[in-house]
Amino acid sequence: MHSLMSSYFQNIDIYSYMFAKMPEREVSDVVVLKEPRSVVRKFLARPQREGAGAVVRRSIGRFELRYFDPFLVLDEFSVTAPAGFPDHPHRGFETVTYMLQGAVTHEDFEGHKGTIGAGDLQWMTAGRGIVHSEMPAAQGTQKGLQLWINLSSKYKMIEPRYQEIASKDIAEATKDDVKVRVIAGEALGAKSPVYTRTPTMYLDFTLKPGAHLQQPIPSTYNAFVYVLEGEGVFGSSKSSPTSAHHILLLGLGDSLETWNKSSKPLRFILVGGEPLGEPVAQLGPFVMNTQEEIDQTIDDFDKYVNGFEKARHWRSQ
Repeated sequence: MHSLMSSYFQNIDIYSYMFAKMPEREVSDVVVLKEPRSVVRKFLARPQREGAGAVVRRSIGRFELRYFDPFLVLDEFSVTAPAGFPDHPHRGFETVTYMLQGAVTHEDFEGHKGTIGAGDLQWMTAGRGIVHSEMPAAQGTQKGLQLWINLSSKYKMIEPRYQEIASKDIAEATKDDVKVRVIAGEALGAKSPVYTRTPTMYLDFTLKPGAHLQQPIPSTYNAFVYVLEGEGVFGSSKSSPTSAHHILLLGLGDSLETWNKSSKPLRFILVGGEPLGEPVAQLGPFVMNTQEEIDQTIDDFDKYVNGFEKARHWRSQ
């Protein structure tokens, strides 16, 4: 039963890394931030091979951090044709692809096909099953971020769906030398239209030299920062600067404080989500709650049933 899958995927030992929840705060017209979050863990995402010749810097989903509830994987990817991510399945979670440079063409067995370029967003809910490919669509090197967000047990077997937003339609705001692109959630008065089945915030900040930011974060969320460009000071003004390709896990609190004390722009993403608090069983691109459900998923995929019917005869172009 496992023969088809075993050549592609290795079992991943998942453990939960989840902070305790803080009590809900009362909502008023003026938000008073009293508990800035500190950085409780930091490490460098080192390059590794993935897919067919692609290079990713994986910060969540590797041995240092298997799972950060509800986040399963964060990859900063770099791919140049003919390398890419050829036909592969998913079940039980969502993938969020945010392009930084170049373009990638997505194609799946439902007939959905499209290209996302620099600044574009694709939010894919794999649900009960999807088989797709993600391949370079432009010359040179394509770069972006892909985040995997877990789904609660009640949503794992829903029908697949997509939310795609062109760069020009992503909500943006600027204030006091701080610019934000709102992928999910809201910041500086701008709000994303993306529906997040697992409550999530995803903000792309750029701070000019000398800028200071205080961004609210729901106190119940697990949250992290991933630095894309430049270097910044996070959590405390006395902290050492953090440079590109580092992930910072944030502790308890209601906000994040950031300073750009360098002479160059600082760009980072701030991501937070409501922990699911459910058991996680994972085999590569399949994420369920129990090993029995993983076994059933493998069987479904091998036999082309229960959501994978169209995979029998489909191949990407």
